[in-house]
Amino acid sequence: MSERAWHSSGAYLLNRLPGRGGLEVTADYLRAYFARPELAPIEESCEAEQVAHARLVDNPYLELSEQELAEFEDADAGQNYKVFLAFRDLLVASKTLEKAYLAIVRGEAGNVPPLFVEQIVHAILASILHGQTDPMRWRAAEVFFRSQNVSAEEGQLMLADEEVVDMFAETGGMGGLGQLVVEAATPLREVELDVLDEDNKQMYWARAERFDTVVDFRFTQPASDAFARVIEHWINHFTGVSVRVQPVQRIDDEKWTWHIGMDATATQLMNKLYEGADLSLEEEVSIIGLFRMDILDQQSVIERARGKPVWLGLAKSAAGKLNMKPQNLLINMPLQRGS
Repeated sequence: MSERAWHSSGAYLLNRLPGRGGLEVTADYLRAYFARPELAPIEESCEAEQVAHARLVDNPYLELSEQELAEFEDADAGQNYKVFLAFRDLLVASKTLEKAYLAIVRGEAGNVPPLFVEQIVHAILASILHGQTDPMRWRAAEVFFRSQNVSAEEGQLMLADEEVVDMFAETGGMGGLGQLVVEAATPLREVELDVLDEDNKQMYWARAERFDTVVDFRFTQPASDAFARVIEHWINHFTGVSVRVQPVQRIDDEKWTWHIGMDATATQLMNKLYEGADLSLEEEVSIIGLFRMDILDQQSVIERARGKPVWLGLAKSAAGKLNMKPQNLLINMPLQRGS
């Protein structure tokens, strides 16, 4: 059930500090990275790489010099270590994943690979959702850290994990065997991903690590509402501010004051709407979700936006992808400094 969901996030390796203290980075959490394919040595790895790996597994806080990394025969392996160790140093200095994430999204942490950022979000959301028994919220939360393929089918608005869709397209969902069949031009039986709904959503728990369920994200559908609830928890977790978020079909607000695009395309389109410009039909259909957010603690809100809703938007790119930027919900909130 929910207690075992998203084991791959590594959240169970972190210390959950009291209150809003966040997720404290631990040696075990750092150590887990050295089991990843990018860092784990292979049979052909040189002695210098194998020794460095063993030392870091023993002490994940160990400092490796440029000279030690230069001794790796595989330059790519040395670069992987260099990139990860810089990330490791950020986590250690920040003490919690939340502080590290905020440093990254505020531009205070240098260039951090997107994969590491997604892994931080994955772990934080696993902690936020700990004890949550509605599978739809967990599936909706995947949008925060995994790119989605967006398709309109028979009046539905379907979100499917982009990586999983690509895998099915290449192999029919049968891994290496499927790849051989595809390359041989042998017909595959049609493979469809399961659409999660209120009747079958309990299946999610057995497949949570596979990210292979699809949701209908239309207005009034459970996934859209679940996504709104995750937004509420995400904002409260970082800011301590309570908000209420509801899906809407359109924005009718003559006093439109504040909006947040939750991805690059939505930001562009909502800016146009705010400025009074008309959207083309193509732009209109690219919007896949609109939400009204009311900030319940109005004392935390800047004067200009006080008493007014914040409009949120999600949109697909021209390629039909949704790449959410959850940091926008934190850095673009109309909150007073210190909130």
